[in-house]
Amino acid sequence: MSETYDINELKRRMQGAIGVLKQELGGLRTGRASTALLDHVQAEVYGSHMPLNQLASISVPEPRLISVQVWDKSAVHAVEKAIVAANIGLTPNTEGQVIRLRVPELNEERRKELVKVAHKYAETARVAVRHVRRDGMELLKKLDKDGKIGRDDHERMSEEVQKATDQAIADIDHTLATKEKEVMTV
Repeated sequence: MSETYDINELKRRMQGAIGVLKQELGGLRTGRASTALLDHVQAEVYGSHMPLNQLASISVPEPRLISVQVWDKSAVHAVEKAIVAANIGLTPNTEGQVIRLRVPELNEERRKELVKVAHKYAETARVAVRHVRRDGMELLKKLDKDGKIGRDDHERMSEEVQKATDQAIADIDHTLATKEKEVMTV
């Protein structure tokens, strides 16, 4: 952390934690087909690991179906293998260069497990936000101790950091509640 206080930098870092949370939650299955389920899947083709969106068109033609149109015929098997290896609970059904993935209904038990996973992701994000808050507060203490800021400035800036933290935690809680509702609705 730099030697100067910048509330915008702290807010940016907190937003980064929220962004990671949204990305992780996007990969959680909700019983509805979503291209986000395949965001983290990488296939080994052309001698390197490549994301699926660089190898194929991914679409959702029906609420419970994901269609993966592989551009290169030679990459179809690698893409199919990568989807199976990703362990996302979807079985590829291949016809030529099109891979269809049926998204099965989620039972109540599986929904509850997904909610627990979502809560873990949210807690990780909260911890990351608290780390940013701690860094900001430590910097303010150091600046105050070194005489670079006055007592009033220290208190005002501390309040700014706390408000930013509270807002970030509220955003995390809102994002979690939205995902939880999405997972639990049939």
